[in-house]
Order: sequence, then C-alpha cells, then structure tokens
Amino acid sequence: MYLPDEAWPDLASYFESESLALVPLGSTEQHGPHLPEGTDHLIAEAFAREVADRTGFLCTPTVTIGVSDHHLQFPGTASADPSAFRDYVESITRSLTAHGIDRVIYVNAHGGNVTHLREVGRRLRNDEAAYAVEWMWDESIPDTVDEAFEHNGPHGGPKETALIQHLHPDLVHDDRLEEARDGGLAEVDDRIGRTHGSRTFYDSIDNSENGVFGDQTDASAEIGAELFAAASDELAALAEWLADQDFRDLMPKEHV
Repeated sequence: MYLPDEAWPDLASYFESESLALVPLGSTEQHGPHLPEGTDHLIAEAFAREVADRTGFLCTPTVTIGVSDHHLQFPGTASADPSAFRDYVESITRSLTAHGIDRVIYVNAHGGNVTHLREVGRRLRNDEAAYAVEWMWDESIPDTVDEAFEHNGPHGGPKETALIQHLHPDLVHDDRLEEARDGGLAEVDDRIGRTHGSRTFYDSIDNSENGVFGDQTDASAEIGAELFAAASDELAALAEWLADQDFRDLMPKEHV
C-alpha cells in the first residue's frame, strides 16, 4: 500500500488493523561519473515499495535529500543540515503516530543518515510515541554482498552500481564504469583515511578523486537482481517480525 495513491477512507481501514509503516530515505548526492545523484533514494524507494506490495504494509513517500555535506565538493549534491533533517524526520513520524502508527522502519540507503535516524528513533522511543528502527539493505545481507564482488566499496561501488543497473538501467552510464574505477579508489580497507588510529578525513574527495570506491566493472544487472531479492526478503521478514511484537516489549526497560 502506497500512501499517496490511497483515499483517506481506505487509509482509515488500514490504520484500524495495522500499526506499521515503511519510510524510505536516501540522498541526492554524487555517485561518481556513472550513477545518478538519486542513487540512494531510488534504491530505498524500490525496497520499500517492493516490500509494501509484498506484505500489504504502508509505504510513505520517499525522503530524497539527506545529510550529505561530505559530498559537497561535487556538483549537484544537496544536503540537509543534520538537526533540520532529524527534526523533519521526527515530525513526519509523529504525524504517522497521530493515525495509530506506533512502529516504523526507516528504509535507509544512505550511510550519512544512519546516526541521525538512530537519534530520532531514540527520541520517539524515550517518549513512548513509537518504535522506529533504521534498516540498510547491504547490512542485511553482508556475506552475499561481499561474495558478489572482488573489490566492494562503501559508496558508488559495484553493489550500488549493480542495483541501479537492475532497477533503473537507463540511468547508468555503462560506458563510464572503467573511468569510475580508475578515477576513484578501487581497493578499500580499514586503513584508508586513517593516521595513527585517527580518521583524518572529512569528505569523500579526501580519499577518492571522483568520490567513489570499489571496482564498478564487477557490477551487473543480474547481480543487482540477486541482491535486491535477497535484501527484500530480509526487509519483509523484519516488517513481519516488528508487526508481531507487543508494543510494551519494544519500549525502554524500567530503571534499575
């Protein structure tokens, strides 16, 4: 069920029987020379819509701009102030609680949003207004992702390339995959950007000239379809699990 497509009497029927909503969030930011700037929010929306169709749970419109100040050196990147982003997401969620939603899955596809969504979830839980959790597709199937690529990457790499090749092939510049690999940082490990144990970088360009990581030539639409199916299964299972929980069990424990 996609909220904007429904009339209010039908939504009222949903709220009478269900209390869970999927809220997709991403970013509008550079993803190298080969992928669209909407990569993250396109991925988040695809997962949320797929699982909403599969389970019948409610899916809201997508939050398309996130916290992306670490990509501002590249043309087109849009970024929300972190506190404004948190307040906006919290206000959206609280509007859902007015209709009876008390559990939310933030279907998130942008790493820069994670800590802020966790903070929003903590605020809502501490107020006992709702139980909201953040979900990222690649973290739900880490072994599958790692096995798919020799040189994976955290941003604009083969995993995101493969998903967009599957979901929106017309938006991928396949003729630039080698350029993306050769102009970025193909091999990534935990030592990148660290000096004597300190993270001595703030922006993606500090570690990658074109802002992307991994070997994009490893990607294919076929791999993207496999990753999409596997992660969709995980999100559907999470939604079903969360819907079955007693709300009181999700709230903060008593002080000891």
